[in-house]
Amino acid sequence: MRQMTVVENIFLGGELTRHGVLDTETMMLRCQSLLQQVRLKVSPETRVGELGLGQQQLVEIARALNKQVRLLILDEPTASLTEQETRVLLDIIRNLRNHGIACVYISHKLNEVKEISDTICVIRDGQHIGTRRADAMSEDDIITMMVGRELSSLYPVEAHPVGAEILRVENLTAWHPVNRDIKRVDNLSFSLRRGEILGIAGLVGAGRTETVQCLFGVWPGRWEGKIVIDGKAVRISDCQHAIAHGIAMVPEDRKKDGIVPVMGVGKNITLAALGQFSGALSTLDEAKEQQAINDAMARLKVKTASPALAIGRLSGGNQQKAVLAKCLLLNPRILILDEPTRGIDVGAKYEIYKLINQLARQGLPSS
Repeated sequence: MRQMTVVENIFLGGELTRHGVLDTETMMLRCQSLLQQVRLKVSPETRVGELGLGQQQLVEIARALNKQVRLLILDEPTASLTEQETRVLLDIIRNLRNHGIACVYISHKLNEVKEISDTICVIRDGQHIGTRRADAMSEDDIITMMVGRELSSLYPVEAHPVGAEILRVENLTAWHPVNRDIKRVDNLSFSLRRGEILGIAGLVGAGRTETVQCLFGVWPGRWEGKIVIDGKAVRISDCQHAIAHGIAMVPEDRKKDGIVPVMGVGKNITLAALGQFSGALSTLDEAKEQQAINDAMARLKVKTASPALAIGRLSGGNQQKAVLAKCLLLNPRILILDEPTRGIDVGAKYEIYKLINQLARQGLPSS
């Protein structure tokens, strides 16, 4: 719960009481002990919404440890963690195992699966492919079982021409939306050319997501800086302005910002581009919309039983492909991809990397 504090989240539904009154002192001491155990240096009274995704993940783990569980299921626990935070988590799991607690560790990060597991079970499209001892499998063996074929290169690199500058950002600075004395981005400048793939790297909390949220007009705090597109300075105050300037963005958290889980896959794809399917009387041309849905799903190989199926029921990889399809339907000139392969399997990653290369060849710059 983002509006609640760390200690309130950890004890949610299991609050400690004394004579019918909340025992806040005991809960605070227990919370501090749990935070030390997961090596998270924040105050128990900090609101969870003020923490980064990686820190929020560690709070969830602390909450699970507080319940003194016998079986702990971790679903993609390191998707938002830094390398150091991941090391901490793996050490915690080893310690739990040594104390007799069973763990189910679900992840697409095969190096972690190999390192932490005694036994590995591979599932593909809902079907059990095989279960083997971890020490009897290589990462290549796991990949072959996951995707049903060998992948010669996990990161395909293709040559493509780079053209003239299309985007320039100068002295971008963004402040924390709550604590306005904290800078989340500090005087950042860069440029992007047509057909160029610009990588923005950094640890969790380094300001990567904040930077692209400013460019797309969705950063909730104050920011300043100069954005130049095709040599002309522009001001982007919301996502509609960004789209009008030819910018589309695949967000870091697709479940929160990229999809409407209960809406159909097809309707999610066309949601941002409904104006393309409106007639003279502002009525929706359903046949034209359905054709666009079919074309987009075929192009990005979105696997679903029906375009009407709720997108929340798809795998992470297929949800991400649908978000990409939605962005491409806007015919953007600049495509921002914030953690585009987060929480998806190696097969879907490979397809997304291939698509990025294809878009770059067509002259679409990406960052």
